[in-house]
Amino acid sequence: QIVESGGGLVQAGGSLRLSCTVTRSIIRFKRMGWYRQAPGKQRDLVADLANDGSTTYADSVKGRFTISRDDAKNTVYLQMDSLKPEDTAVYYCNTGPAIYLSWGQGTQVTVSS
Repeated sequence: QIVESGGGLVQAGGSLRLSCTVTRSIIRFKRMGWYRQAPGKQRDLVADLANDGSTTYADSVKGRFTISRDDAKNTVYLQMDSLKPEDTAVYYCNTGPAIYLSWGQGTQVTVSS
């Protein structure tokens, strides 16, 4: 149901744009979010966006990441700027904060110092 893409290897200070395409209409979901999971750690919410435009961001990414959505394309984006090594993780998208969709395979983001 969910396909994430756009990850890769980038140097610290660089940028990436992640995309998440859902094989069903996302307009029915009030909030869509991006999550990340680093090795040995739990999966945490990074950012979410409601269909009224309101957003929430984890403190660690505020001012650096921007979430957006295109309901017509059933796609959610995460623009990541000023990347840090601690942003290294597998990134997933889903509804937020409650999970209503099966998890996708995620997309790996690796930030080198």
